[in-house]
Amino acid sequence: MLENLKTVILLGFLSAVLVVVCGFIGSIFRLGGLGILLGLIFAIIMNFVSYFYSDKIALSSYNARIVTEAESPNLHRIVGELAANANILKPKVAIIETSTPNAFATGRNQQHAVVAVTTGILNILDEEELRGVISHELGHVKNRDILISSVAATVAGMIVAIASYGRYAMFFASDDDAGNIIGAVLMSIVGPIAATIVQLAISRSREYKADATGAQISGNPLALANALRKLEFGNINDPLMDAKSTDAHMFIMNPLSGVGSKLQNLFSTHPSTADRIQRLEEMANNHSY
Repeated sequence: MLENLKTVILLGFLSAVLVVVCGFIGSIFRLGGLGILLGLIFAIIMNFVSYFYSDKIALSSYNARIVTEAESPNLHRIVGELAANANILKPKVAIIETSTPNAFATGRNQQHAVVAVTTGILNILDEEELRGVISHELGHVKNRDILISSVAATVAGMIVAIASYGRYAMFFASDDDAGNIIGAVLMSIVGPIAATIVQLAISRSREYKADATGAQISGNPLALANALRKLEFGNINDPLMDAKSTDAHMFIMNPLSGVGSKLQNLFSTHPSTADRIQRLEEMANNHSY
């Protein structure tokens, strides 16, 4: 209950930042309260779209293909067995054609959940490790993380996109709009930062929780730990080049870990792999799963 309340507050804050950013930009164009109204409309639309279409958007973004049981019987068997262990409905199964080893879950609830894995992950993990990864993704489904993270990412992405226009607002403002220009420029900086901080707060805590839930579902925390080692190496050496920063939180391993500077990676949507592995090893040693 406390975690759900925290999430509602964080998503509400994201929506509020979006409204304020639109209000500042709207004031530069002398739109009055229309800018705030547009921000409110955008927030409502983004939350609506994220709720009903997050799975389709995520799958299409990475050309993920839903596969039948006849096409991939072993993968369906594993997902079905683990879903039964988790006492949840079996989600749909999708495959992404890429050598980068990774996986994610999406959808607004159990009835619309999809677990997607890359061909790369199928090639490098043994069955126990793959079960650990899929259990992690089912943990997100069981913990209702897939809806929360999708909505947060979509609204945060909208804040970043709209706030970026604040940098160009000065070209449309008159001399007596200096205050508004400063405000808009500040919001173009503060808005995305605020959105990113909130998104990270949601993503990182829920990765730890999904790891723990996944270890309970599979009954083998060390298998997930071993898989994370392989996935980190694979994503550093063979990063998913078309991955988007607003989608990075969906994957079990940050797909951008091999892209960009060390400073950029400090703001990763994922906790460090070493910390995740340490927690899983402690679970195994303490038999707390």
